[in-house]
Amino acid sequence: MPVTSAQRTLVPAWIRIMSALPKTAAEIARGKAAGWKASRQLTRRRRPLDWKETSAQSIRDQLDRMASDIGRMREMRHHLAYPRHTNARSQEEQDILHTIRTRTREANRSNITRTKAYYDCYREYPELHWSFLAHMVSRNAGWNMSDLKGGLMSDLMEPSAREDLYRMLERCNALIFQDAYPQLLLYSHSRRLGRSLFHLLPSFGVSAFMSPFWDRFWIERDSALLAVGLIINEQNYIEGRVVQNGYYQSRILRKKAFSLHSKFQMNQVVFPMLPHIPELEADVFHTPEEKSRIRESAGYAADSMVGLILEQFSSLNERIAFGKALYATLFGYEDVLSGVHSFASVVEHRGSRSEYWPQLFTHDKKNALN
Repeated sequence: MPVTSAQRTLVPAWIRIMSALPKTAAEIARGKAAGWKASRQLTRRRRPLDWKETSAQSIRDQLDRMASDIGRMREMRHHLAYPRHTNARSQEEQDILHTIRTRTREANRSNITRTKAYYDCYREYPELHWSFLAHMVSRNAGWNMSDLKGGLMSDLMEPSAREDLYRMLERCNALIFQDAYPQLLLYSHSRRLGRSLFHLLPSFGVSAFMSPFWDRFWIERDSALLAVGLIINEQNYIEGRVVQNGYYQSRILRKKAFSLHSKFQMNQVVFPMLPHIPELEADVFHTPEEKSRIRESAGYAADSMVGLILEQFSSLNERIAFGKALYATLFGYEDVLSGVHSFASVVEHRGSRSEYWPQLFTHDKKNALN
């Protein structure tokens, strides 16, 4: 079988990587030791998540009843044919549905627009914790996707493999947004009208699983419970559509390169932190250049971040546990949440590593060549 030029390029790249492993392992050990020390400092001030176990149990019971009802309905359909029934919508509700669909379609154009939409929603309604978590995870997806389209991965992956992985990341993030963002907007409209509109969830194809979470949230504003519900729902949403999809299974998830990616703990989600900067948190508009200048003067350090590693992307249970752990890390500690808030308010999202490590990377092609 002939060897392609791309494969010839990959061989020396892998040799360089393997030869550097001993040194890299030592650096990782030192880095982890420093990380443990920093972690102890960051986790001193815990932040209560206000998890209500009675509410969680109530939702579990409701979901059990719903599952039982669905089972009975399926059995009945074998004997009786029911006409399809749709509830009449008022003109106001029809307008709301149209507005939400339009806004979702426009905001789902790219990683940049999705990431901004999540943040704008959280700024307007800080009780929507999941929206800020989604914003920060979407930032990570942005620079990962930029790596695949740029030059950082050119020595490690063939062009076709990079394109497939890029398409999978884009598909996952677009699907989650398509499902979750209408729910967030429905909450926004409910707040403005002063009444629950969550009976409209089925109009967006949202799983019945989410109904009790939103109904409970409307009454109690239990941010942690809603966040966990959304984490579970969205990971299940992409499970059949992406993770178990035959194309992505054969082209990516079953490939040795992807398994090595997991074994070397490269599936990272990191949350950078900045010190409190009153000048930028005031209601004043700054250009990206001004933000960059203020950011540098604030003493931003590239190692001011927290994060976790997802070891088995193919496992639904592990992805859900990972999402819960990310949520607890972000919202469970005062210093972490404050620092990440500052970062999100100061650093404009462009899908570049330069947002995280400005000393090492730049989004400016001209500067990158110097």
